[in-house]
Amino acid sequence: MAKRALRADERDNVAVVLEDVERGEWVEVDGFGRLTAAESIPFSHKISLASIRKGQPVTRYGECIGVASKDIREGEWVHTHNLEVPGHLLGS
Repeated sequence: MAKRALRADERDNVAVVLEDVERGEWVEVDGFGRLTAAESIPFSHKISLASIRKGQPVTRYGECIGVASKDIREGEWVHTHNLEVPGHLLGS
């Protein structure tokens, strides 16, 4: 059975996993479809729905939440190791 993830907005290129996901497991994303986890992803963390090139925006809730600090493949865990939040998004 596939694990589940939630995409908040159709413009999002990430979704939040609703339980721990192990590498190679199928993840069913509401309103998107199914993809394979490229690595293990902890509960409530983000999974990439598509490849995101370094410097491209990462979108959640239909808004940019940061930029990729390195290339991110579909199905990878998106977190502080590959997501950078520029100062203007933090209000500084």
